[in-house]
Amino acid sequence: MDSGLVSVGLPAALAIIMFGLGLALTLGDFGRVARTPRAVGVALAAQLLVLPAVCFGLVLALDLDPLLAVGMMLLAASPGGTTANLFSHLFRGDVALNITLTAVNSLVAVVSLPLVVNFAVGWFDPPGADDIGLQLGKTAQVFAIVLVPVALGMAVRRASPAFAARADKPVRIASAVVLALVIAGALVGERENLADYLADIGVATTLFCALSLGLGYLLPRLARTTERQALASAFEVGIHNSTLAIAVALSVLDNDTLAVPAAVYGVLMFPLALLAGWLLTRHREDHPDDAHP
Repeated sequence: MDSGLVSVGLPAALAIIMFGLGLALTLGDFGRVARTPRAVGVALAAQLLVLPAVCFGLVLALDLDPLLAVGMMLLAASPGGTTANLFSHLFRGDVALNITLTAVNSLVAVVSLPLVVNFAVGWFDPPGADDIGLQLGKTAQVFAIVLVPVALGMAVRRASPAFAARADKPVRIASAVVLALVIAGALVGERENLADYLADIGVATTLFCALSLGLGYLLPRLARTTERQALASAFEVGIHNSTLAIAVALSVLDNDTLAVPAAVYGVLMFPLALLAGWLLTRHREDHPDDAHP
């Protein structure tokens, strides 16, 4: 991987994305947890507990290369992002719930992501395992790249809501552009092994994304949440912040192979999320009372 992309471009890209997330958040988004505890609780349980377990079973069943297996677990531990909010808006999910889940997930991921990655490193024991684990210093880097830009974005919105509103669209566009560049850069960095990796990881990432979207919808429905809340959960649980996973793999853990699952997933998640949204809402007109809380 090009050292300039890793040392400058990638942190800058993630900072833009997380700053844009902060522009969309207020302290009230965290307080909304108390008003929708069931929907938030089920979605967080799916994100933090069910998905890592599902991903772990998946990589064992597919007998992935140890480094790719750890990369998959890193992806599973990454929180949702602003893309989930966009899909929820597109398919008329509960976007307010998405924003709340993104806010809480971003905080919790500072603790949960290192725990999942360290477990995966210990279990799969990839080459260079001693350099891959997220020790205290590296965990502090995760804290910095996740929360500092979000906090700055929230501070800007609090100080100048009008500016935050004007900046929202340009930052979203910039986020989409840098996400594409980051994914392309991660794939190019492993171009010599890309064909082999795609053969191994393409099936894994497709299954993982499909299972994430399906469980993200099914579990809230079983818990008797509204359809709009279940749709919000499906996109929040099913669409991970692949840029964060790539940034941790390259900038924090300094390993190109670990970034491959997130990069491949970052390409596949868009068509899969669109397909899931269409499948989950195609009969909505037949059930108008259930579509709205």
